[in-house]
Amino acid sequence: MKTIHKTYRYALVPNEDQKTLLAKHFGCVRWVFNHFLNERKEQYLLGGKSDSYYKQAATLTQLKKAEETDWLKEVNSQTLQYSLRCLDTAYLNFFRAKTKFPRFKSRRDKNSFTIPQFVTVEDGILHIPKFREGIKINLHRPIDGEIKHCTISKTTTGKYFVSILCEVEYEPLPKTGKECGIDLGLKHLAITSDEVKFKNNKYTKKYEKQLRLAQKHLAHKNKGSNRYENQRLKVALLHEKITNSRVDNLQKVSTALIKEYDVIALEDLNIKGLVRNHKLAKHISDAGWGYFVQMLTYKAEWNDKQIIKIGRFFPSSKLCSCGWINQNLKLSDRIWTCSHCGTTHDRDILAANNILKEGMRIKSAGTVDHTRRAEIRPDFQAQAMKREAHQSSVDG
Repeated sequence: MKTIHKTYRYALVPNEDQKTLLAKHFGCVRWVFNHFLNERKEQYLLGGKSDSYYKQAATLTQLKKAEETDWLKEVNSQTLQYSLRCLDTAYLNFFRAKTKFPRFKSRRDKNSFTIPQFVTVEDGILHIPKFREGIKINLHRPIDGEIKHCTISKTTTGKYFVSILCEVEYEPLPKTGKECGIDLGLKHLAITSDEVKFKNNKYTKKYEKQLRLAQKHLAHKNKGSNRYENQRLKVALLHEKITNSRVDNLQKVSTALIKEYDVIALEDLNIKGLVRNHKLAKHISDAGWGYFVQMLTYKAEWNDKQIIKIGRFFPSSKLCSCGWINQNLKLSDRIWTCSHCGTTHDRDILAANNILKEGMRIKSAGTVDHTRRAEIRPDFQAQAMKREAHQSSVDG
């Protein structure tokens, strides 16, 4: 048994008063994030530095006391503090060159807020601060472990969900002793070195005609009218169906692979770079490679199994078993014959086998490093905390 963090997602059924209070939470969290992001931008442009998290938290306390912004008291104070913490993390990550600069939140996007403490679920009711009666929850499966915190979200289709993070005792899957290489593709989602091919269902293409027609009707409606809102909901529901179908398929495929193999080798693809190709961007996004690799990674960690990523420039599809590299191979060439030894290859199965061989070479050489040398990197978060604490003591 081992301890892991696992998230359970459930649908919420709030009444009208609770919907109003939820809307206040969404709005206040969004306002706090945008207000202090704008403040940081202006301070940095003027003086080359901005307030720390602790100073902004003190400013937030003063805003609650001000007459113009006393409506911030109506929502959970820890939720607002958590929004500030998220802003601080995003801001620091930008200066570490990990992400882009934080964007302002919009009410048109999915709204969410996090309750970091005092979350309980009893008799199908979710109890959180500020909601005295509790919110009805569709508890379709039991919650295991200790609840750490939860995040409530509202989708663009108007549905409410809660994601509850729990610390649970988990029994890893039994070892199989098997290893495989995986080639990610567009015709097939994943091809293993055992010649097993998982179909790419291409959900965007499947619902493309319905989506095009619905968006065409939406373009003809007057923005802000009731008909526009009704048609916008139809478009959003189609997008939601595509997303849910894709995620469900990725969950099933990733679970099947983790159950079957102890070691999985795959390519470290530059997905952000690949989607810049306007001819393939839609198909790559529809396949969901990034999310698929993310699922494989955390499921492997849960079950004490190993994911090995090989270099993105490794010629997996071009390298024959005899060592000859086909430099003239095109994307349209699904089957090719080696000019050196005369062997005919299925490019996808060949790539999967070459990925497995390279992954085993890396493993045997002892160069697999899942932490990416974290032990020798400076702890930016600790350094930032020290700087903030020093600044707070200076400011008094």
